[in-house]
Order: sequence, then structure tokens, then C-alpha cells
Amino acid sequence: MGNAPAADTQPLRRALGRFATGVAIISCLDADGARVGLTANSFQSLSLVPPLVLWSLRRASPSLAAFVQARHFAVNVLGEAQVDLSRRFASRHPDKFAEGQWAPGQTGAPVLAGCAAVFECEAWSHQTAGDHELFIGHVLQLDEAPIAPLVFQGGHYHLLGEVL
Repeated sequence: MGNAPAADTQPLRRALGRFATGVAIISCLDADGARVGLTANSFQSLSLVPPLVLWSLRRASPSLAAFVQARHFAVNVLGEAQVDLSRRFASRHPDKFAEGQWAPGQTGAPVLAGCAAVFECEAWSHQTAGDHELFIGHVLQLDEAPIAPLVFQGGHYHLLGEVL
């Protein structure tokens, strides 16, 4: 990869795809109070004290402005049974929130029922890093359920299978 042209991102994408991740729908309210949501697999923990989480969004995303201005957002970690919602929120579907059981969380951000975990966050900071914007959230409320999370690896969804 060392001297590869910047436009040739496929080798890097393939190598990064070897790392399995969970899948989440990140949601917020835009400046007009409309619900905004998207599928992300860039979510991760950042700090336990204070409780901080991190996720990133492509700077070319049409949802970027909504998340930059949002004071709160929710990270809805999907369960295996929610793969169709993951696909829906990864698309440009005009009414993404028409499917799933959505309700305002304690911060007002949309929260999805039936998730493996939900993190309701206050926006802590955001910064540009390359072609993405990094968002850090301070976890104000969380919920979790003993269900298997949806996994994404190598460009495909996977089920966890047996626990070793």
C-alpha cells in the first residue's frame, strides 16, 4: 500500500474488511426536529471514565450536517434479527424510520426497540480526520439485552454461531 495512488483504496478496504465489527444505526434529530439515521460499523468504546464512545461518518454523507449540529445522538447496536433494518438505513430510502419500533429516547434521539444495546449520548466533540468526521459521545443512558449482535465482515453480514 505504501506508494499506491490515493484513488486506489481497494487494497485498504479489503484488508480492513478482514476485521469483524458490530453493526449499529446511529440516529439523531436534525435542526428542524426530523429524525436522521444511518447504518455504521465504525462504532467503538473510547473511555470508561468518563463513559465515551466514538464513531465516524464519511464527510460526503448527506447526513453529515445533521450529526454535526446535533446535541445528542443514539447508537442502536443491532441484533441478528435486524439485518433488514441495517440494509434499509444503509440505503437512500426516503422513509427509513417507517420500519422498526422507534421512540424518542431520554435525550430525544430516536431509539430502536429490540437492539443488543443502545447508547444515548450527548455530543462531546467531533473533528475531521481524512475523508471522515469523528464523533465522540458522552454516554448518558444505556440499555442492553442478552441477544446476539449482528456482525459485519468482508463486506457481508454474519451470525455469531457458537460461543467458545
